[in-house]
This record gives sequence, C-alpha cells and structure tokens, in this order.
Amino acid sequence: MGHNSKLISINLITKFLLIIFLGLLFYNTSFADNLKVIDGDTIKINGERIRFSGIDAPETNYLGKKQLCYLNEVKIFCGKLSTEKLKEKIGNSSVSCDREKNKDRYGRTLAECFVNGESLSKFLVRTGYAFDYAIYSKKKYSEDEQYAKVNKLGLWNMKFEYPWQWRKKIRDKN
Repeated sequence: MGHNSKLISINLITKFLLIIFLGLLFYNTSFADNLKVIDGDTIKINGERIRFSGIDAPETNYLGKKQLCYLNEVKIFCGKLSTEKLKEKIGNSSVSCDREKNKDRYGRTLAECFVNGESLSKFLVRTGYAFDYAIYSKKKYSEDEQYAKVNKLGLWNMKFEYPWQWRKKIRDKN
C-alpha cells in the first residue's frame, strides 16, 4: 500500500504543477501588450488606436483605395511598404508611447512611440518611409526627412505623392 500512496502523491504533484504552469501561461498571455500595426503611422495597443503625431505615412486603405508609388514605372503599394518597415522595426520588442493630451479628429490617441528608446516616428522619416507632417510637427522631423531625401532612402527612391496630397485628391474624386 505504501507504493500506491507514493504514486498518488506524484500524480497529485504533477497535476498541481501542470495547473500552475498553464495558469502562468494564460496569465502572461492575457496581460501582455496586444500590439497590432495598422499602417505606417498607426498602431493599436490593447485596443487603443495610436496615431504617430507629427508624421504621415502612405495609405494602406483610404476610402477603399491603396496609395501607389512608382519605382522605374513599377507600381508599388507604398502604404504596405511603410507598414512592413514599421513591423520589421518593432519585431518582438515592447513599444512605449508618450501620449498627447488631445486626440485627433478621428478619436485616435496621438503619441510619439518608442522601441528600445528609439523614436519610431524619427526612424520612419529618417529611413524614408514616412514624412514630416510639418503643419502638425512644427518641423520636428524636417532634418530627418532631408537626410532621407538627400540619400534617396525608402520612398525618396521612387515617384510618390505626399500622403496628405494623395488623400485630398481621393476625397475630391468622391
């Protein structure tokens, strides 16, 4: 009878440890930041839609349209390109954001967000996948944009329209 009681004890300990392990697994999953990249200048963290203030990236979907750029006459979905560049930069890292007090006209939180202490906005503009949105940024990223332009980085290597001009053209057609 002593042998059976040891098996029952080991069985109970194994079940207990399994329950603890699964509990911790679900605990970490449910409270971890749930991050989704929406496009080149917008992310969603735990359901909060955050628009990077002061920059503008090409559109992945605006009024049912996708913004195009041209590289040697080849059509490029530049909104998707900017989005992919942002996803690459974030990778599996945590994102922290300095939120502004006011939201934009669409109810999105405005913020500057960071990965490992580096501004995602500065990164996107400096590598040529977003633009300094001067009317909102007070030219905060203008030197980064000039760097990308001079070095023909990202979209500066293509024929493109600034996102704000492209959106206006699409709105005017509708």
